[in-house]
Amino acid sequence: MNAALHATAAVVVRRTIRATAETLFDAFLDPIALSEWMRPGSIRSAVATVEPYVGGRYEVIMQGEAGPIPHTGVYRHIDRPRRLVFTWHSPNTGSHETLVTVDFVAAASGTEVVVTHELLPEAARPSHSRGWTSGLEHLDQTCTQGRP
Repeated sequence: MNAALHATAAVVVRRTIRATAETLFDAFLDPIALSEWMRPGSIRSAVATVEPYVGGRYEVIMQGEAGPIPHTGVYRHIDRPRRLVFTWHSPNTGSHETLVTVDFVAAASGTEVVVTHELLPEAARPSHSRGWTSGLEHLDQTCTQGRP
């Protein structure tokens, strides 16, 4: 596939959250925290299993209105608390392997979380942009409430 097509298929979502990079990084790898905040849009609940090491697998099963939506992948890079890279498979990516990079950048009022989701089919970009935006909003809310 053409590299230019991959470049245009990336979604980038940013949010500054009043929490340390360590807290936010850990929220991506802790199954209880991940289940708490990884509920984009109309998702009512999620259950996560995590093997938090390079080569380890994760699974997040989101309960949507039409039933369970499985999301799976493998951790490719873990550099606490700066960067996390993992593959992402779901029915909404056409079951193609996509790649997510999460950067945690110090900001004046906390930490900027930057999610870059690459290799997405063009049709999946809008829903993933909304999903990551909503997910980071939930992460911000859980931090505001003293969790994760």
